[in-house]
Amino acid sequence: MKVTPEHNERMAKMTFASVYPHYVTKVERKGRTKEELHQVIQWLSGFNESKIKELIDDNVTFKRFFEEANLNPNAHLITGVICGYRVEEIDNPLTKKVRYLDKLVDELAKGKKMENILRTA
Repeated sequence: MKVTPEHNERMAKMTFASVYPHYVTKVERKGRTKEELHQVIQWLSGFNESKIKELIDDNVTFKRFFEEANLNPNAHLITGVICGYRVEEIDNPLTKKVRYLDKLVDELAKGKKMENILRTA
């Protein structure tokens, strides 16, 4: 599926705080924890617990979220399909980063081992 400019714009304007509760619900429904979710977010972004809370409280957009992030150097190892899009084929850098996060959350919810999710195995 091809990512459109409108889709990229929508991703940039979407707030992390609006999606975060859905991430929590998704992983907890599958028996994973909020702490594991935070571990995944921290691995990808470099944000600690207090920074994650601050970004939620400040209602930051994904654009700002990833501008402030220190993206993990192994993020490029995140591949596969998420929401109908093949991550490695997404051209827009911001949309690709958002989909990286979506893919990690999806892997967590599907019960993958943390070392595989964090690309350390």
